[in-house]
Amino acid sequence: MRKELLFLLKNFIRMAVLLFLVSIAAFFLVSISPIDPLKANVGQTALGSMSQEQIAKLSQYWGTSIPPVRRYLSWAGDFLRGDMGISLLYRQPVAQVIGVKLSNSLLMMAVSWLISGAVGFFLGILAGANRGKRLDKGILAYALVTASTPAFWLALVFLMVFGVWLKILPIGLSVPIGMEAAEVTFKDRIVHGILPVLTLSITGISSMILHTREKMITVMESDYVLFARARGEKGIQIVLGHGVRNVLLPALTLQFASVSEIIGGSVLVEQVFSYPGLGQAAVTAGLGGDVPLLLGIAVISAAIVFAGNFTANLLYEIVDPRIRRGRKEG
Repeated sequence: MRKELLFLLKNFIRMAVLLFLVSIAAFFLVSISPIDPLKANVGQTALGSMSQEQIAKLSQYWGTSIPPVRRYLSWAGDFLRGDMGISLLYRQPVAQVIGVKLSNSLLMMAVSWLISGAVGFFLGILAGANRGKRLDKGILAYALVTASTPAFWLALVFLMVFGVWLKILPIGLSVPIGMEAAEVTFKDRIVHGILPVLTLSITGISSMILHTREKMITVMESDYVLFARARGEKGIQIVLGHGVRNVLLPALTLQFASVSEIIGGSVLVEQVFSYPGLGQAAVTAGLGGDVPLLLGIAVISAAIVFAGNFTANLLYEIVDPRIRRGRKEG
């Protein structure tokens, strides 16, 4: 029990340090950004017609007149007390803005993550078990092409084909235009999420295919598979009995580690489809100089990524008892 508590404590400290460093990096990047929040949100013409007193009040509101170190320490102190501040653009608590945006993105990212992992694992198993055959070459070609395809370009292609030419799917947003929130159905949200989910899934499948294929090839060429063949096992018996069982653990690790890729890809995809999620809010905050919102999004995103990696470590120990025993002995 003591070892388990020490393990959890180490990971908690590691997460705290990670979030601290992420917040510093995000604040530093915003501080050196050439974007002037006053010009970006008020406009050069409007600033020219204002008095010095009005400009001073705006500078105080956007924090441009406050030294960067003091601004960061003020934000960090409030954050430790559970207050992420007020969004300068939305004029709402950052926690509330992130809650709304994250709820829009979470379902899209979760479905994409599950589809890309399941399909990628299945195709990787097929390719590795049929190395050198047409099936393997076709799957490998698909994986290599999609691995080098930018997510935003694929999103634009889908937008043109399904939204503009065929007109069978909406061109953007998460709900129909002009419809009140009370009238929006779950079906409407699903229809508007098809293209973003499809884009993220296709671009996320390739890494799982390539990784699983290589692991599967190694398993199929191992001595215990050769021994299984000598005992009369064939085809599906070897794949299910030896291949899947030995490839599943590394695939799980890769899948949970790919949470960061899904979050990163969603930023570009949400921009293309004007999907009001966390990624679009991050871009808006960055371009508008909304430091509290940008820092809040950076910290929450980092926490989600860390949670994915931590879950992978826990699953690794559950699937492979040798790791758990090694930690206890150590």
